[in-house]
This record gives sequence, C-alpha cells and structure tokens, in this order.
Amino acid sequence: MAVAELSPCYQTQIVKPPHLSWLSNNHKLNLLGLPKASRITEICCSLAPNQVQTPVAVPTGAQSIKPECYGVFCWTYDLKKEEETRSWKKMITIAISGAAGTISNHLLFKLASGVVFGPDQPIALKLLGSEKSFHALEGVAMELEDSLYPLLREVSIGIDPYEVFEDAEWALLIGAKPRGPGMERADLLDINGKIYAEQGKALNAVASPNVKVIVVGNPCNTNALICLKNAPNIPAKNFHALTRLDENRAKCQLALKAGVFYDKVSNVTIWGNHSTTQVPDFLNAQIGGVPVKEVIKDQKWLEEEFTEKVRKRGGVLIQKWGRSSAASTAVSIVDAIKSLITPTPPGDWFSSGVYTNGNPYGIAEDLIYSMPCRSKGDGDYELVKDVIFDDYLRKRIKTSEEELLAEKRCTAHLTGEGIAVCDLPAGDTMLPGEM
Repeated sequence: MAVAELSPCYQTQIVKPPHLSWLSNNHKLNLLGLPKASRITEICCSLAPNQVQTPVAVPTGAQSIKPECYGVFCWTYDLKKEEETRSWKKMITIAISGAAGTISNHLLFKLASGVVFGPDQPIALKLLGSEKSFHALEGVAMELEDSLYPLLREVSIGIDPYEVFEDAEWALLIGAKPRGPGMERADLLDINGKIYAEQGKALNAVASPNVKVIVVGNPCNTNALICLKNAPNIPAKNFHALTRLDENRAKCQLALKAGVFYDKVSNVTIWGNHSTTQVPDFLNAQIGGVPVKEVIKDQKWLEEEFTEKVRKRGGVLIQKWGRSSAASTAVSIVDAIKSLITPTPPGDWFSSGVYTNGNPYGIAEDLIYSMPCRSKGDGDYELVKDVIFDDYLRKRIKTSEEELLAEKRCTAHLTGEGIAVCDLPAGDTMLPGEM
C-alpha cells in the first residue's frame, strides 16, 4: 500500500489551521508500498521561514501521530477535551475509491464540509487510488488540508483496498475503467467486475461489519452484485447501485414539462438497470401531490420523449460541455446518502439499486435492481409496497430484468456461480456519456 505517513525526524514548515495552531514543525513524509524509485519526499503546505508562526505548546498526551495518514491530518487530539467539539458525534470513517477522479473531486469537499452527514458529525476520509494516480491523490489530500474543514479530522491515502477500507462505515466505490473505443460490453463487465470482486473481498475482510456500500462505477448494478457476492459477511441489503442521478434527471424533465419547480415533483422511481433499459416511472410519480398523468396529459410525450430525455441526458451534456456529468453525479451521491440517513418524507420515496431478494414486485431474485425505497433515517431502508403497475410499465421492467440476468450470467466466474456465459441482449445499452 502507498500511504502518507509522518515520523518526527525531518524538519519542515507547515500551515497551521487556527484550530490546530499547536502543531509541531518536525515531521517527515514517507510513502509506503511504492517501489523505492517511486517514493516521494515532497512536503506539502510549505512556507518561507519568516512566514511560520511560533508553535503553541501542547500539554503532554494531547498530540498523537497516526501511522496511516496524510500531512496535517496526522496530528489529532481527543475531541472530548476540546470545548467546541464536545457536542459532536462519534467520528465516522468513509472510504472512497477512484478518489483522484473528477466525481470525487466534487464529492470529497461536500463530505468534508458537513453538508452530507451534518454540522456536528466529524469524519475520516480514506482515499483509494492506484499507483498511476497516486500523485493526483496527494494533490487531492493537499487541497483538503488547505480547505481547513473543522469536521475533517483524518485523511489517509493508499492503493491497497485491504488497508484503505479498514473499519470503513461507508464505502463509496466510484473507481472503474471507462469503456474505450471498440471495447465490447462483455469485456467491460469482466474488467470492472474483477475490480469490484477484489474490493468486495477487501470490504468483507476489514470494513465495519455493517458498512454501507454505494457503487457508482459502471456498469454499477452488476458491479454492486459482484461486490456483494464477494462480501458474504456484510448484509446484502447494505449494497446499493447509484441510480439517483437518473431519478434527479427524471424529476427535472417532469418539472420542465409541467411548468413547475422541481421540488413539486415526488414519488419518482427509476426501475431496473443503470442503462438504456432503465424505466423512469411516470405512472406512480406525482406533481404537487397529483398523479403526473393528471397534470401532463400528453401520453405520447410521457411514454417516448420523457424516457429518452432521461436516458440520453448525459450524452447531451457531453455534446454541450465536452465533459461528463461529474458534478451532478457527486450531488446525486450526496442525495443517495442523505436519503438513507434522513427519514423519508411521508408518502414519498427514492430510487436505489438494491438486492431483489424478497421484493414484492415479482422481479427475479439475486439481482441488484433499482426500486422504490423508504428509510427511517437509520441507514437502512424498506421497499415501497404501495405502487401501481400497468402493462406498459411491467413490460419495460421485465426488459431491464432480462438484461441484468444476462449480465449476471456473463460475470458468473466473478460471483462463484460457475462458468461465465455471455448472451447479452443485442444492441448497445450503455448510457450515452458513459462510454
């Protein structure tokens, strides 16, 4: 593993956040787990000697050095001894893979600011990258240092999931290989499936037994299933595939068509796979508490244009901006987390790709399939039972189910279910903008 570790044997000058003004200037940056030739000895947060303030004396025992940490985050002190933090909750540990990527670059600062878990919830961030991305990972950690977030108490970086995932209570798995030119979908399933099989094993071995896992890297439904199958000690209900961005896009399109602000739109479900077979559900959705079909009476628009707008939104964004939807993806990850730690408003629900065993909709079991969920705000959820179906909706739900069953067969070698047989449906169902 490559981690940033400090030991008291090399002098440098560091920026001292106001709430850490007592830090010692004596430390050395070591990166473990990399070949000697690639070890880095750069010191971050350096200042000219005449800019450094005199350290404030620290009572004996107040300072401690973390063995796996980055820069200023290697010095922590007991929250219970700090007057201003006595009301804070117990610190939680969040692991993020693909932490040097553009989605994470938006997400990490939201997590550190307190807008996700709350203004009284200190956090530790454990960032997973690769040997290739390690310099970028250091840059991310430096920016987190410079942002002086009071709630961000620890940051560690590394390339070994067995070390980065240790004691994680939330695992946000963003890293995945993008689909390149000429790459078959079966190849992408195999390449990323192997990544998620290994990460599932690591979570199973070292993470908190009740860790909540949100898989973002595509194809996220099947990656989440592979991860789940390789982590038998973690409740299957704890694994999620991110379909919240699809839900947010559907809400936006319904609001635009109805001429209302999107906070009037509720009860929107994305059924199925995070692919072009996904089913944005307008039958159960509401606008201002009224069924969508009573507000938007253009059935042809609902069945055709609405669905296509949701599915192709990412591709249109790339055409306009020249880059993928990293910022809105990060926002949707925040929304997905908050939906699990905040009680769902009465009568409403949210979408998440979750394990199908025991579902009340007749969807095949042993899949990760996006369905409507409610939460009491305790990190858990229950499936919504009071939904209605028509032939149009059932037919499309079945199509997405068949695609996920085919993806499952294609990755059987990664889930311990035998030899893989790839009989994927004809046509390319990868969402535009994710290729």
